[in-house]
Amino acid sequence: MISSGIVTVSYIAATVLFILALGGLSNQETARRGNWYGITGMAIALVATVLGVVTRHYTILLVALLIGGSVGIVLARRVQMTQMPELVAILHSLVGLAAVAVGFANFMDPASHFTGVDLTIHDIETYLGVLIGAVTFSGSVIAFLKLSARISGSPLTLPGRHWLNLALLIAAIWFGIQFVQQSGDGGGLIPLIAMTVIALLFGVHMVMAIGGADMPVVVSMLNSYSGWAAAATGFMLSNDLLIVTGALVGSSGAILSYIMCRAMNRRFLAVIAGGFGTGGGGTAAGGDVEGEVVPIEAQEAAALLANAKEVMVVPGYGMAVAQAQHVVYEITKVLREKGVNVRFGIHPVAGRMPGHMNVLLAEAKVPYDIVYEMDEINDDFPDIDVSVVIGANDIVNPSAQEVPDSPIAGMPVLEVWKGKITIVLKRSMATGYAGVQNPLFFKDNTRMLFGDAKDSLDAVLKAL
Repeated sequence: MISSGIVTVSYIAATVLFILALGGLSNQETARRGNWYGITGMAIALVATVLGVVTRHYTILLVALLIGGSVGIVLARRVQMTQMPELVAILHSLVGLAAVAVGFANFMDPASHFTGVDLTIHDIETYLGVLIGAVTFSGSVIAFLKLSARISGSPLTLPGRHWLNLALLIAAIWFGIQFVQQSGDGGGLIPLIAMTVIALLFGVHMVMAIGGADMPVVVSMLNSYSGWAAAATGFMLSNDLLIVTGALVGSSGAILSYIMCRAMNRRFLAVIAGGFGTGGGGTAAGGDVEGEVVPIEAQEAAALLANAKEVMVVPGYGMAVAQAQHVVYEITKVLREKGVNVRFGIHPVAGRMPGHMNVLLAEAKVPYDIVYEMDEINDDFPDIDVSVVIGANDIVNPSAQEVPDSPIAGMPVLEVWKGKITIVLKRSMATGYAGVQNPLFFKDNTRMLFGDAKDSLDAVLKAL
């Protein structure tokens, strides 16, 4: 056992390291260092807690740590980079489940002796912790199922769904009042269980009603919820480190959700209300968009790239599905050796989670200094000779600017059509997750390279 003073110092050190980790992770060049800050901080916190806070049942604790650590190592080694969004979602669910378990255990702890105002405050902390944890758990499970395509990505819009959500909220508040009142008399378990069921249903309904186009926001939103659940757990256990860490995660997730919403010109409440986006779009080639597409072969695409001076690559979820990031890097190297200035344009909501494309490009060792955010390079497209759109749809859709009644109207997009030539790699003419046909495909300066992105790019590389 170590003294409480050493535990406090360890917690302060861990907090500082977590803050440094967030700072490091905000930039690609420092992300690896930031990750190590977070790992070190968590190791310090874990050791300090085990040796300074825990007083018994060490065998059970060590067995649990071994099981959890082993599962984590296996998952980390097996999971593909394309599966990161669903992995993040399911990890959020575990945070929520832990908050629920701790809340119930804390409430039923016979050694807990609060009275008066202290009891009321503690009950509210417990109730909120279980509530947020249950919503996070069930919502994250549904997000995992949607992201992994185990269920449809289409929004489930039940009749009167907003009234249903309001009824669930009122019921949760009413059971909260009952819980606080009954807890003082030694009861309260029934209202707590009833609220947990309501919160689980609310989490399921909330995420089921959100369409595929909003999934990046959902991931960051659930990240925020998991942080607040951890903070509530910290209040329950009077653990300062959990409170601070949960607040860091919760606030950073909320800020990220705001950034995602701004990038889509969506309001956060509109995302929660749901209904935007489909499960991957239909297969209609035309819809109400007139014109003909101009298909090309890989050899023609290679010739366009080889003769260009400025090339902009715009990756999307299709690149992740095809796992084409490595061949993209090989093409980038060949072109740069030929004197072509190759850059990457990343939309904030490209992929299925915040930073999804950045992670894939970093895995393929694409240099950080040629990867740009949308706001940094959107004005450069008139000077771009060839833009290469790899499996992206909604984030390069001119309808956002040209069609006032489009579902994505007002959404900031990468203006690739302003360049001289745009090469779009797609499997088919299917719409994107927003279910909106893309006029870009029918523009005179657009060329369609159909097929699996990796196979198509392999052919382009061979031709180069």
